[in-house]
Amino acid sequence: MPDQTHIQVTAPVEKRVDAIQAAFEERGMKPGEFIEEFKHLAEEQWVPQNGARVVAKAWTDPAFKERLFANGRDAVAELGLTMPAHHRHLVVLENTPTIHNVICCTLCSCTAFSIIGLPPDWYKDLEYRARVVRQSRTVLKEMGLDLPPEMEIRVWDTTADTRYMVLPVRPTGTEGWSEEKLASLVSKDSMIGVARL
Repeated sequence: MPDQTHIQVTAPVEKRVDAIQAAFEERGMKPGEFIEEFKHLAEEQWVPQNGARVVAKAWTDPAFKERLFANGRDAVAELGLTMPAHHRHLVVLENTPTIHNVICCTLCSCTAFSIIGLPPDWYKDLEYRARVVRQSRTVLKEMGLDLPPEMEIRVWDTTADTRYMVLPVRPTGTEGWSEEKLASLVSKDSMIGVARL
């Protein structure tokens, strides 16, 4: 009796991806360029703009700001922004003329990524994660933020279910500005706390 066993071998994922990419390129499409452009837009523009909208709303709407401090997760949901289920808490930290907040994740590189964007490479670096807790003033100065000695620095370390976001001090001379214009001032670094506006 002949052997009826038929073994079908599936190509590894890398080869399948290469085949799909080749098929696109044969048709004049450039998926690699699209993926890189989309990744840049998502990581560097779209998502940090979510946080910038939150900051601008807090600067212009005192009631929203109170709700943001009371329950950040629920407050950002009012703006149509969602967070993963495991980000059970969003704690918003207010910078003032005398207090400066900075966030880190000493275990890995967690951020409220759906609000402020994916963490920059330096945020993931072991040196930043270890030193910002012990030498916050020095680390911030090395990153270009030289705070006066009388300013109190508070460092906040993410946990498994809690994410942080810094609410920067609203720049002077912006009274009467629209939320959209105010949001254009806000950077990811200011929401992490390594920059002041």
